[in-house]
Parts: sequence; C-alpha cells; structure tokens
Amino acid sequence: MLRSAPGLGPVLAARVLAELGDDPARFTSVKGVRAFAGTAPVTRASGKSHYVKARKVRNKRLSDACHWWAFSALTWSPGARAHYDRRRAAGDHHNAALRNLANKLIGRMWWCLSHNQPWDEDAAWPDLIPAAA
Repeated sequence: MLRSAPGLGPVLAARVLAELGDDPARFTSVKGVRAFAGTAPVTRASGKSHYVKARKVRNKRLSDACHWWAFSALTWSPGARAHYDRRRAAGDHHNAALRNLANKLIGRMWWCLSHNQPWDEDAAWPDLIPAAA
C-alpha cells in the first residue's frame, strides 16, 4: 500500500513504516498520526492575536520522512503540485506549504491503509476533477 503513493519510494516507505510501526491499532484516528508526524498545525490564540505554527513535539525521523515525501510528491503527483502551488499562492512559505501537503498525504495514506486500498490519485485530489458541464 505505501509504495502505491506518489513520491514514496522504497527508502522513504521503509522509514515511514518503521516509524509508524505495523500495529494497525496503534493510532485510533488520523489526527494521532498527523500529530505524531508533526504535520498537524498548532494554533495559538489569545485576545486579538492568533497564529498557526509548526508542532515542536513530534517524531523527528517521521517528520523528516514526511517532509521528503511531500517534496518528492511534487514531481510525481499533479494533485500534490497543484495543492502546493495553491498554498504558496495563499502566502505560505515553502516549508509550511510542504508541511500542509504532508498533512494531506498522511490523511490519504491513513485512509488507504485503513480501507486496504491502493493510492488513487483522483480520490486523493478530488478538487482537480473538472466539474460536469
């Protein structure tokens, strides 16, 4: 399943699997996986101030693997490239856009693993499908 994801070759797939483990009951939801990988954003708000920042407490090896997975997916997946470009156009810096893309990739990978289905590019990026005329 992992190797069907765009940009996830044998080395990165092995790193992701090694850090996540092979116990399907380890994480009860995709939120736990995203927090463990450090791709889930942390929002700080107090009074009028409100900002979103990167999670500091995370599995750094998994976070690094997800960063490189997102970077590699830019080449292999038109949907990933479009998502990254939208985030950059919205004002995100390169690393923030990659972290957001990794967050999306982890969510889709979680769905694929929990439903025992290979990666489907059309299902992963439904907003790229043109609307029916």
